Amino acid sequence: MLTTTTPGPLVLAAAVTTVVGVLVVLAAVLTGGEAAAYGALVGTVITLVIFSFGAFAVDAVSRLMPVASLLVAMLTYTMQVLLMLVVFVGLNRAGVLDENLDRGWLGGAIIVGVLAWTSAQLIASAKARIPAFETPGEQSVNGPSEAARPAAEGGAR
Repeated sequence: MLTTTTPGPLVLAAAVTTVVGVLVVLAAVLTGGEAAAYGALVGTVITLVIFSFGAFAVDAVSRLMPVASLLVAMLTYTMQVLLMLVVFVGLNRAGVLDENLDRGWLGGAIIVGVLAWTSAQLIASAKARIPAFETPGEQSVNGPSEAARPAAEGGAR
């Protein structure tokens, strides 16, 4: 299997988080009842939506403008934390926490989901085969890259 046909770290992280979220919801159904199950389900969905949006946004920017990727990553992380705060305040003010959603299972599902997402993304990123340079046989749009040129052709500086 070629590295171009394997799922990316973000897709794998989303899949792992979904599976872990389903397991948390099942545990909530078996041990806590309806409010716990809804809390775990909402926590899993919140984690998937917020982390998917942030991770795919940073991935898109890193492909288009690699120089700006760290700045966008830091801004995205800040926005994710603020969005999570807004969601919690909204759920609290709507009065659905503790009535329809178990607060403990909601928070627990988010924590477990974040840990699953982060672990899966780190492991998949560490195992990804990303070429650091072009080989002499590969040519970019502008011709052979400087990394592939011998020193006599001006590749060394």
